[in-house]
Parts: sequence; structure tokens; C-alpha cells
Amino acid sequence: MSAQQNQNTENTDGRGGRLAGLTTRGRSFLAAGLAAMACGMLFDYKVLLRVGAMLAMLPLIAIMVLARTRYRVSCRRALEPARVGVGQEARVHLRLENVSRLPSGTLLVEDRVPYVLGSRPRFVLNKVEPNGRRRVVYRVRSDVRGRYLLGPLALRLADPFGLVELSRSFSAQHALTVTPQVYALPNAPVGQAWSGRGEGHATSVAAAGEDDIGTREYRHGDDLRRVHWRSTARTGELMVRREEQVWQSRATILLDTRAIAHRGDGPASSFEWAVSSAASIALHMARHGYAVRLLTETGQAVTAAAHDSSAVGLDFEGMLLDALAVVDMSSAATLSGANAMLRQGGGDSLVIAVLGDLSGDDASELARVRHSTTSGVAFAMDTASWLGGKPMPQAQARFAGSAQVLRVGGWRVVEVEPGDRLPELWELAARRGAGSSGLAGAETGAAR
Repeated sequence: MSAQQNQNTENTDGRGGRLAGLTTRGRSFLAAGLAAMACGMLFDYKVLLRVGAMLAMLPLIAIMVLARTRYRVSCRRALEPARVGVGQEARVHLRLENVSRLPSGTLLVEDRVPYVLGSRPRFVLNKVEPNGRRRVVYRVRSDVRGRYLLGPLALRLADPFGLVELSRSFSAQHALTVTPQVYALPNAPVGQAWSGRGEGHATSVAAAGEDDIGTREYRHGDDLRRVHWRSTARTGELMVRREEQVWQSRATILLDTRAIAHRGDGPASSFEWAVSSAASIALHMARHGYAVRLLTETGQAVTAAAHDSSAVGLDFEGMLLDALAVVDMSSAATLSGANAMLRQGGGDSLVIAVLGDLSGDDASELARVRHSTTSGVAFAMDTASWLGGKPMPQAQARFAGSAQVLRVGGWRVVEVEPGDRLPELWELAARRGAGSSGLAGAETGAAR
């Protein structure tokens, strides 16, 4: 069970509540009693005076009783799970225990949650015996990604007549992470080394020469059967063949987070589509053996485990989803930061860009940074379509021109419009690369 837990103890000594703890019913009783007493004295009507005194004393007695009540309550909260996707439910488990020697009165329990997770859950717990436990469970869900704090838990002690309530709060809070929606992508190759291992290594060996890549100096204890005599004769030193090395393909995912490059609001905006797509692609590539890094236009890696093969797996996925759950639009105007990082990424076998609105200069610069040995796939979003209605001719021409510049630069371009689903676009990208030699630079096909 993926959960976060806390245990906290609250001393619910009621002293100091005084009249502030009166409920609406309690205030009404007190006001009615005082009014009846005043009328009884004014008209010298003793029966009314007695009735008024009884009404006024009842909430005051309730305050005194609750003020003398001392008990301690411990609370444990568990989230199951602590990380959920958009639209998925999480279960919140609360366990309260009366750790004092006295039974409690009626407890009103309220957990504070952000409004995007739903209304505040409220529960009524009847008398809890000493060392008694009560468990309550409620569900939360959000259609908006983010990191949300649950708590602190608030307790209200009420008298049997509902005249007085005294509130106490715990201090602990816990975070629920709502991650972007992740789509399962088909097993269609979009790069030159689909498995991420083996094939590219063979190419590198052939290009560099077996003597340079496959041998090393002899070390004490090496098996003499591994001696490479040709390299030994050439270097004058005893050389042995290296053991087979594992090679791993590298993929860079570029996420365009510029505010000026996206349109629309809320979960249906182009920015949310881009975030969801970047998460889906990054996880898909990592699960197929690629060492993945995720960049934004600022040039900073979204995850600290960029290109680290040891991070591939559940830990990498968790870091990636946590980072994308809170990623926001930036004020950057260009893709210059990302372009600088892509120039240095000569070891990448695949670059996948999820792009918003591009200017001609942005497209030209991005087209120049792709290395000749790197496959480039660009999901170019026609963000003007996210505004509703038919885009202006100028916007359409600008989008078509930027896409063409990328194609000429060797990028495999897939155009994206509102309502398009990433799995279908992924298959489209794979089909467009199937007829090429494996490099994105060989493709200059027509637009979608």
C-alpha cells in the first residue's frame, strides 16, 4: 500500500472556550432565557422568571461541563495511494484513538482539503471509550494536476443537546500528488534503436574500429585466451579483449512550457495536452530501455536523473511524475535555453519535442541543433485551434511555415490539433519513419 502516515496527539482540554463555544442553538437558548428573565422581573411574573433562568443556565452548564472535560486523542492519517493520476480517486484513512482515561463526548471530525479535491469531509463519532479506536475513510479526486495539502484535522466536542462546541486542531498535514494523465503508447518504433540496447553499440564499434573500442591493457589475472594479438603487436604491450559492454540509447524529451506558446484554459488547454504527452512519452521510452531526460525551453532538466540509466524504473517514474505534477508555464520568449542543451547532447539517439506556437526564428534554430546521428520527432501543436473556431489565415500560414522549416531541418513533424489522441499520433510518427533509413534527416514528407 502506497501511503503517507502521521500520528499526532491533541490535548482537548476545553478550558478557555467560554461563550465563544456556543452554537446557534446555545446562543438562542441564552438569549431567550435572558429575555424571559427580563420580562418576568418587569411584569413581576415569577413563573416566567424561573423558565428564563432555566433556559439561560442550560447552555452555561454545558460550557462548564465541557470546560472540565480533559481527554487526549491521537490521530493517524494514511493516503492510499499518495500519488494518483488526474481523475483518479485516492482513499484517505483516519484512525482516531482516545488515549485518556475518560470517555469522550460526541466528536465532530472535519479534515481540511483544498476545494479542487471536493467538499470537506465531516464525520460524527459517538462516545469513544478510553483506549477506544474509531476509523473513518473518505475519497478525494481532482481533475487538475498539482500537489495538494490535506489537513490539519479539526475536532469539535459537542454536548448532547448541541448547545456548545469546542474546536481543536492537529498540526500535521500531508501532500497528495495528482499527476498528469498518462497514455499507454503502442509499441511502434520512432527512433533508430528501438530496444535502446545493442544495435547502436555495434554501429559505434564499427565506426571507431574494433582495436580501439574492444581492447584494453592486460591486467594480472586476465585469461590469456582473451589476449588480442593484433593490438598487442601494434602497441607493443599485452592487450586483451574487453568484456561485452552494455550500451544504452539516450532520449531527450523537450517540453515547451512558454506561456506565449499555448492557448486555452484549464484541463482542456494546449499546455495540459503538452504536459500529459511529455509524461506519456518519457515513461514509455524509459520502460523500453532508454535513458531519458526531460527538458523545458529554459534548458533545465525537469528531473535530476537525466540520462542516468540507474534511475530508469519506478524511482525515475516517480520523480518524473512528481515534477510534471507541478510544472507551470514560464515567461520565456524563445527556446534558446533548450537549444543550447540540445547542441551538447551529441550522445542522444532520439529527440522528441512537444512544441507550442513557434516563430520562424524558433523553428530555424531548432532545425539547426539536431545532430546528423540523432532522430528528431516534433509534435507541433496548432495552438490557435485551441481558441475555438477556425484559426486566422495568418496563424495557419505561420504554423505551416514553422512545420516546414523543421521538416527541412530533418525533423519528423506530426501536427496536433484539439481532440487528437497521443497514441494515434505516436503510430503516425512511427509510420512516417518506417520508410526512412532510420534517421529523421531522411524525411521530408508532406504535412498531416
